[in-house]
Amino acid sequence: MGLGDLADGIARQIEAVGDATHEALFEPVIRLGVTGLSRAGKTVFITSLVANLMNRGRMVQLVAAADGRIHTAFLQPQPNDTVARFEYEDHLAALTGPTPRWPEGTRAVSELRLSFRVQPTGLLGGMRGPRTVHLDIVDYPGEWLLDLGLLDLSYADWSAQVLTRIADRPQAADFLSAADHADGEAPFDELAAKPVAEAFTAYLTAAREAGYYDCTPGRFLLPGDMAGSPALTFAPLPKPAKPPRRSLWREMERRFEAYKSRVVKPFFRDHFSRIDRQVVLVDVLGAINAGPAALDDLRRAMAEILSAFRPGRNAFLSQLLLGKRIDRILFAATKADHLHHSQHPRLTAITEALLREARDRADFAGAKTAAMSIAALRTTTEETLDHKGRTLDCVRGTLLDTGKSAAFYPGDLPEDPARLLAPAREGAEKWLDADYRIMRFAPAQISLKPGEGPPHIRLDKVAEFLIGDRL
Repeated sequence: MGLGDLADGIARQIEAVGDATHEALFEPVIRLGVTGLSRAGKTVFITSLVANLMNRGRMVQLVAAADGRIHTAFLQPQPNDTVARFEYEDHLAALTGPTPRWPEGTRAVSELRLSFRVQPTGLLGGMRGPRTVHLDIVDYPGEWLLDLGLLDLSYADWSAQVLTRIADRPQAADFLSAADHADGEAPFDELAAKPVAEAFTAYLTAAREAGYYDCTPGRFLLPGDMAGSPALTFAPLPKPAKPPRRSLWREMERRFEAYKSRVVKPFFRDHFSRIDRQVVLVDVLGAINAGPAALDDLRRAMAEILSAFRPGRNAFLSQLLLGKRIDRILFAATKADHLHHSQHPRLTAITEALLREARDRADFAGAKTAAMSIAALRTTTEETLDHKGRTLDCVRGTLLDTGKSAAFYPGDLPEDPARLLAPAREGAEKWLDADYRIMRFAPAQISLKPGEGPPHIRLDKVAEFLIGDRL
């Protein structure tokens, strides 16, 4: 461990003591991390959660709201002046306007502070006035959490792992051809390196679109103002027997190490290490629809993400967190409104089984975990239809691609999750005994009554698990 990491650890320890003292004596702060992989619905989740915490008519299972202990909830300027504010008002307008639309997804870290005036409970609660509790919501891409695994790898090991893992993927054909033709021993030439790096980035983009989740380095997909920088211009290459100094392979190795030190470590130091509670959003239905390979890839990716909540694995993270750990983690299977409510328990069971490895790691670290099936914004209504003498539990919504209303039966999820997870682990190419489909629904037009947030499924249970004990 370098002197820089040690200094960061000492500074973090002093800051943690200061934060704890401030919370104990003044106004407590809950830092809630919201993450998930692409298209899991992070932006919609945060927008609907904040709207429903401010207008709590639909939050009947949030005990503090049901008991009337929350006097009010209001937005305040976030304390971190160097992080973008989550554009709550714009996103809410997109979802609830006359022609509702899905807002843009997460591209970088953003924050939002929601403050509550809460009546204390207990013997002295009636003798005290309301206190202020702050909820700082930190929105960040799940792909960035996958980068934690890079800290334990050398460039040679990472290259070998990636090249082996993607060897049979059709999306990787162009990149693998470029990598095979690249001469790692040749003197470094930017004009030769750039096409290889661009081919690798194109592969990552195509793989994500195809339903794969192991798409690291994560910043390649969300470069922001780092687009085109040397730290994002590298790719895995076969290692030559003796790569000379200033060769293509050595420069790729240097850039890989720069990515770890200049991109990965600052994210964990500045944002992740300060989180108290965490929700991980998972598009389980999307993975099932994509097939067994995508479902098993999601299982492995989620296990890798949860390694970030087990700091003992990584020396840098262990020093950074200094005993602090996230104590509640929720795994939420999103888009439950794409299923009839009768299938929600099955979706939850599949999510629990799918994330068993990841949950066990978090449980071992002392975190309280839960799995739920949710819809942050309900886009459908339920119908029961007769089809060829068979009764089908369907959902009806507005199709995103055509704008037409349609009733849809997505298939019958199995009661036993092993019927999906076993073929996925065994490398099956398709589901043998069922056809699972999902549709892309547009946000429904809604008319909100005073005191009501947007319609949802179990968002109140989510809030109760994540922050109910602190209210």
